Amino acid sequence: MRKRARQAITMAMTATTLVSGAATAAQASVIPQAPSSPPLSRATTAARPAPADAASLDLASLTAAFNAALRTAYKDVKKAASLPSGVSTATSFWDAETASGKPMRYKTLASPYWPLGTEVRITYKGKSTIGVVEDFGPAEWAVAQHDIPAIIDLSEKMMADLTGVASNTVHVRFQVLKWGKGGVYRRSGTGYDLAMGRR
Repeated sequence: MRKRARQAITMAMTATTLVSGAATAAQASVIPQAPSSPPLSRATTAARPAPADAASLDLASLTAAFNAALRTAYKDVKKAASLPSGVSTATSFWDAETASGKPMRYKTLASPYWPLGTEVRITYKGKSTIGVVEDFGPAEWAVAQHDIPAIIDLSEKMMADLTGVASNTVHVRFQVLKWGKGGVYRRSGTGYDLAMGRR
């Protein structure tokens, strides 16, 4: 999400440069010719479109594109800011069945608070991967026993990829990218505020 916002802002900045260049070109196009230039005939003048008018049309198009890019960037930044992120303890698991009914896989995450289907970026020591909440857990007692609540379970394959050890407990940075539309296991408990991005 933040990547899309940065792309939109870059587009807006590019549009600003183009608008500025078009304005300069428009101004240059209406500068009178030097006296030494031969006058144009009436027919030639009538057939040639006014440079200022053409520049105005281009300027209007670029201005519209610039405003659209700014609106997109604003929406993306606002949406990204509203999704939870922070630091959590992450544990690892591997179950034969998941609450979503989907088979266990590398991308499978479990959370007691996030809806099934929620996409989350997990980062550990600069290495990132994206997982999907497809199961519920850890249990309340397991969440509460860590210095930072353990609101995320990573698949053992993901944990091994990020840390080198399949069965592990580490601090990770999480960033919810998109809310899922599935069920939620609990709506309160240790670490709920952390999971919802409330400080």
